Amino acid sequence: MQHSVINGLDPATYRRHALHGEQSVWLEKNCYIDLWIEVLHAYGLEPLAMLPFTLATDFEGDQWTFFKPGHGELRDLYGIEVQELTVWRSLLEHAEEHLAAGKLIATEADAFWLPDVAGTDYRRQHSKTTIVLNDLDSAKRRLGYFHNAGYYNLEGEDFIETFRLNAASDPAFMPLFAEFVRADRVVRQPSAELAARSRDLVRKYLRLRPPTNPLVRFRERFERELPELQTRGLAYYHVWAFSTIRQVGAAFELAAENIKWLQSNGWQSLGPAAVAFEQITQASKTLILKAARAVNSRRNFESYAIFDEMAAAWQRGMDTLAKTD
Repeated sequence: MQHSVINGLDPATYRRHALHGEQSVWLEKNCYIDLWIEVLHAYGLEPLAMLPFTLATDFEGDQWTFFKPGHGELRDLYGIEVQELTVWRSLLEHAEEHLAAGKLIATEADAFWLPDVAGTDYRRQHSKTTIVLNDLDSAKRRLGYFHNAGYYNLEGEDFIETFRLNAASDPAFMPLFAEFVRADRVVRQPSAELAARSRDLVRKYLRLRPPTNPLVRFRERFERELPELQTRGLAYYHVWAFSTIRQVGAAFELAAENIKWLQSNGWQSLGPAAVAFEQITQASKTLILKAARAVNSRRNFESYAIFDEMAAAWQRGMDTLAKTD
């Protein structure tokens, strides 16, 4: 039996939200926020409103904050309810029940079996990611799912492995983390009301911003770690860079897009903050490429100028928001 929550989605014709457009500096942000951008978009809701949480993004020591929307904020902005799914039986059984009831399921998955990442992880390496199950046909062994910046299908062996249909019972296997998403009480706020609520979130997360400039702390850690990155090589660097440079760049790209959207809804005074945060995301793109070359060549890398630019932009952006709070 086939179960579809958001009807009419076809990977061949699906149009991504503009946050995942070709003009984006970071086409993919992180696997969880990318899902929410596209799920909200598929429901006809505006994901730009939820993004102020990026203002609290901080350097955590060996990574930047893995930024994601709060479940309470998804409920307040859109009427979307998210609850943890207790995986006490097979994932397929849960999917058949909850999708039939009109609930999406967000679940961890192995990218090895996800055809949308052909050229990177698909059939090459096992890595954890998150997908959202939307359209399930167990008989035909086909799944329509959201992942990263789009909507896709998988079938056949990929379906079997994703749902572990041929796996022998293993008491040591730990079930994957999953959530179900209820949209039966979706609220479609007028643009002015949605923007006002988003502006309140900017105030909230401005109060939760890091107490010291995180780009300064990041520069200090990078300088200490560069010799080790050069010793370990590019493969290690790419993993490191995803959790550090990519996350800070993507976070402030989303912060800038939220502020520009608020500008278009009447808060013109926020404009300089958007400019500052865009500078961070552009500089992060430069940094990730130059650092990769330094790791590969094992040559000295004078990173002060880039980090100073990013740190100064962070301070300007936060100061602008503080003045308009």
